[in-house]
Amino acid sequence: MQSLFAGVCACVVTALAATFLSEHYGAPAMLMALLLGMALHFLIEDERAKPGIEFCAKRLLRIGVALLGARISFEMVEALGATVVAMLIAAIIATIVFGIVAARLLGRRFRFGVLTGGAVAICGASAAMAIAAVLPARPGPNGKAEAERALLFTVLSVTILSTIAMIGYPLIVSALDLDDVAAGIFIGGTIHDVAQVVGAGFSISPEAGETATLVKLIRVTMLAPFVLIIALAVKRFGPADVEAGERSPLIPMFVLGFFSLAALNSFGLIPELVAAYLEAASRWALVTAIVAVGIKTSLRSILDVGGQAVALIVLETAFIAGFVLLALELMV
Repeated sequence: MQSLFAGVCACVVTALAATFLSEHYGAPAMLMALLLGMALHFLIEDERAKPGIEFCAKRLLRIGVALLGARISFEMVEALGATVVAMLIAAIIATIVFGIVAARLLGRRFRFGVLTGGAVAICGASAAMAIAAVLPARPGPNGKAEAERALLFTVLSVTILSTIAMIGYPLIVSALDLDDVAAGIFIGGTIHDVAQVVGAGFSISPEAGETATLVKLIRVTMLAPFVLIIALAVKRFGPADVEAGERSPLIPMFVLGFFSLAALNSFGLIPELVAAYLEAASRWALVTAIVAVGIKTSLRSILDVGGQAVALIVLETAFIAGFVLLALELMV
């Protein structure tokens, strides 16, 4: 435990700074955590700090994702209606498949297509970190570094694209003359991160904001089952260079934790105050984990990802937006 102290303290203090900047200047907390973490890249070379940083980037990340289940309930799914839920599931599947196919066409690996497609389709940075936890690294000395670089690029990209969407999507809603419910479904079904969904939705109207938030939380609900499906699919159908890497457990413990907390919350077994504390703990764990991922990766390595990667994640973002708009048109 003592060996973790220095690195964990560095990550926690940096997460506090990122949260302060986010609350006082309106910037996304995940983006601030990434940038501050990358500025402290030199810490990963310090043997005193390295174990704690590794702990935050892996174990604390999984804990944060598991705790997300405390704010999920089956009532959310029921309140939205079967048609909208089916549309969201179809959008998630279609976007992940599109990401895999487009990644191949752009010369990227299967792993990268799943990672970016899942992050765009489900819930942004949280999904990226959860999916990365079950995707084994490519074998070889550079496999882990490549996987960490891909994760950091994905988190950074979905955060920036979410911020752009928060500004741009209400203009699209206005141009298409969508009503408040349809606008909320579009905003909640397409923007990657929760904070930007809330910002965009309530900038349209209170009803649009409430609908967007509910739709977004339904997408968050999909995180655990889709991560489980991805883990099983990689084991069964993954390409040789992925299959030969490190193997994750058949059912990751953090996925079981997510499901367990969601079930307890659905049956009213988690008091409201406890659920609020668990949600706050989840948020802090994820911000601290992304600081650690940022510390482990240099800015130069992010730039090495290449133009095809940028094109891929932009195309995935455009694809899910187009898919949801088309579905809304067909549902009318």
